[in-house]
This record gives sequence, C-alpha cells and structure tokens, in this order.
Amino acid sequence: MRETKPIVGITMGDPGGVGAEVIVKAYERLRGNSRPIVIGDASVITDAIEVCDVSLSVEAVDSVADATFEQERVPVLDLDAIDELVYGEVREGYGSASLMYIERAIELATDGDIDAITTAPINKQATKLAGSEYAGHTGMLADYTDTKNYSMMLVEDELRVTHVSTHVSLRKACDLVTTENVLETIRLTNTALRDLGVESPSVGVAGLNPHASDGGLLGDDDDAEIKPAVEQAREEGIDATGPESPDTVYVRAARGEFDCVVSMYHDQGHIPIKMLGFAGGSAVSGVNVTIGLPIIRTSVDHGTAFDIAGQGVASEQSLIDAVNVAADMASRH
Repeated sequence: MRETKPIVGITMGDPGGVGAEVIVKAYERLRGNSRPIVIGDASVITDAIEVCDVSLSVEAVDSVADATFEQERVPVLDLDAIDELVYGEVREGYGSASLMYIERAIELATDGDIDAITTAPINKQATKLAGSEYAGHTGMLADYTDTKNYSMMLVEDELRVTHVSTHVSLRKACDLVTTENVLETIRLTNTALRDLGVESPSVGVAGLNPHASDGGLLGDDDDAEIKPAVEQAREEGIDATGPESPDTVYVRAARGEFDCVVSMYHDQGHIPIKMLGFAGGSAVSGVNVTIGLPIIRTSVDHGTAFDIAGQGVASEQSLIDAVNVAADMASRH
C-alpha cells in the first residue's frame, strides 16, 4: 500500500459542459483520498469557480511536479486549448480540446507522472467534428495503450456490471456474443474485482435471450455461446455462474449474490445501473471503470449536460465516486 495519497489526473471534459463545475464543487472532498490535478484549461476552471461560488483559486502549472496540492487551490495542468467559453454549444474546438486533455492524461499515466485517470464527460458530436473516430473515451484509451482486450465496468453501490459489447447496434451486439468474447470478459471482470479489493470474486453471467433461452425454447445462443464460456472460466478457477435469466440476475447481484454481472450488451447492463444511480433525482452517482488497460481509468456516469451547463447546479457525486474508486485502485498497485 502507498504511504502517500495517489495522484489522480482529472480530465476536464468538454469545456461547454458541466465537467469543470463538478470538479470545483467536488474538489475539497476529493482531497481526502487523493491528490487531484485537473488536466484542462485554467480559464475554464476559474470561470467554474465563479459560477459555483466556491472558495477556491486556481494554481496553473506546466507539469505535475509543479503542483503543490494546497488546500483551496485547484492545480490545473493548463493546456490553454480554447479561446472563449460558451456553455451548452457543440463546437469543433471544444471537441479538439477534449481530445487533447485525454491524450495528455494517457501520456502522464503511462509515464508514471500520475497514478490514475478520472475523466469528466466529453461530447461525442464535438469530438467527431474535431476528426475523432472514437465513440467515446474507451476505444481511444485502448488504442493509445495498445490494449486489445478491455471492457467497461459500471459501479453503483453494491451493483457492478461489465459488458461484452458497448457502443454498437443491438444487431451487431448479438453477433458479438461468442464464447471467446464472453470468456475474455469474464476473465477481465474477475481480475478487475480483485483490483477493487474483492478477495474471492463471484461473477454472474447474464443470458442473451429472455430467460436465458428457457432451455432452448427461445433460441440457442445461451447454450451454444455463453454456457461454454462459463464452463471454461470455472475450469480456470473463476467462480462464474450462468447464463442466468437477465431479468433477475441484476436484482440477485444487488442483493449480494454476485460481485458483478457480465452483461451481453450496452443497455442490458446500463439500465439497472442507471435505475439505481438516477433514483436520487439530481444527485446522480455511479462510476465507469475501464478494465483491462495497463493504466487505471475511471469516469463519471453522466454526460455533458449542456442544458444546465453554466448554472452551477450539476451534481458532483459521480465525480467524487469515480475519483475515490481510482484512488483506491491505485493504492492497491
């Protein structure tokens, strides 16, 4: 275990969104478990401090080594990527800036200058205008770190889910449910749970079809592709169970029967997580962890919220959760 708090680099996200606001609203609480440093634009963080009316100032630095991590001063690795700030607009320049923040964070994590990355939300339309072909952070992180096998884990209180596929059409997602893909996701899930401090992980594997095909009455995908993956995982010493009926397995996991559920596609895993994370109204919570990478990356589980950007009302809870998970994972490495 580390003797000092891990350094977590927080990418600012789209300048026109709520990323900077949730960072400054969360900052005092982030310092409890980590040494947070923002990777973005000092001017945007300064504006967010005014918008949110918090008692902070900005410490603009050129390198992580220059940051003092003093109380009430937010260290910002200032990339000075934008000329003006307008909230709530999709802009090519903001997409370009978002990508720049992520690229720098990956470099810093790879070089060991920071111990983990937590990402604030980007706008996919803006990054597409800026020339990015990635559907989000995850593919970019994987490519930049030469990672072939990776997955998304969502964490909300006692419920954790991972995904065999994420940002693809449902038709393609069904085609990606193969024994090889399911088995690799189970393996990644088991390793990630250990990284999160679960000593003896138990993994529930959701079926693809209703009632996990109901003994072949509703298709053969579960028996043909998912069941062999679970059997192989068990032979490797992983406590995996399934395929389980997808309409009940998440309830069972939330009650403590499984430490994580391997989901077959994006919405199958996201809906139960967001039902819990959004249940409190405005206090949106939940954490996104990219598993399988050689670096630690967590993220908030919400978007840029352009409709409320610049008002200082966005909830900071998801960012607090994400940084705490990143710091905890880093402390175990």
